[in-house]
Amino acid sequence: MIAFTTIKAVLFDMDGVLYRGNQPLAGVRELLAFLDEQSVGYACITNNASMTPAQYEAKLARMGLHVPAGRVITSAIATGRALRAMYPRGTRVYIVGMEGLREALLHDGHFVEDDRAAEVVVQGADFALTYNTLRTATLLIRAGAHFVATNPDRTFPSEEGLIPGAGAITAALVAATDTQPLVIGKPAPTMFQVAAETLGAPATLVLVIGDRLDTDIAGAAAAGMPAALVLTGVSSRAEAETGPVRPAAIYADLGELLEDWRAKVVLSSDRQLEEGGETRIPRSHA
Repeated sequence: MIAFTTIKAVLFDMDGVLYRGNQPLAGVRELLAFLDEQSVGYACITNNASMTPAQYEAKLARMGLHVPAGRVITSAIATGRALRAMYPRGTRVYIVGMEGLREALLHDGHFVEDDRAAEVVVQGADFALTYNTLRTATLLIRAGAHFVATNPDRTFPSEEGLIPGAGAITAALVAATDTQPLVIGKPAPTMFQVAAETLGAPATLVLVIGDRLDTDIAGAAAAGMPAALVLTGVSSRAEAETGPVRPAAIYADLGELLEDWRAKVVLSSDRQLEEGGETRIPRSHA
């Protein structure tokens, strides 16, 4: 059970929750409008580091969903923040990833890109991955470079179905180097904590909505946040009901979640009226 009437902010996973590919999923527009009506803040946290927050803002806008870039926290953003605290300015890096990760690491000159003598190999999703990229990363790690992965997601949902994610590339590099990486993204609590601070809400009053038990729901638990699983992405109801990671609630989609939230808000309002001794006016039902 989720105490919806106490929720002050919502953190959405993106792929498989808000959309699949370039198609918004059922109930997302209505839920975002409801949150605005209720003055409940929201942000997006995603392990997909293939795009920048600005690119995500544009992608969502094309679907009619309006989420500013400042409310999009990717595993690349979390990785950039973590590595800046770990390594001094001028550290040489080799990046296995896309524009989102490259911008997060290189935008301020803290890190210097180097494919010959990198001190750190940072790996995320790469939709144009080549053997030469894997070869270079493997040789650098075997030569002593630290190995950092943005997130462990082996797959993520697309319009065609589940496709390889950053974790699949990680698996290839682990096999080639016999080295386990430091993983920054979900299910580690870093992104959840950054997002909650952005929204100005305490962890216990932040609802996480995700489609993966191993990252979204497990990460919410690590951050001390209640979590709801929607069945529009990766994890199934059977896994959620029998596995070691259990969400507070399971919904077919965001529309069903919204229906439950509305009902709880109406019930709470009715109770407040009754406790206040006010006369209730029966609501008509169409």
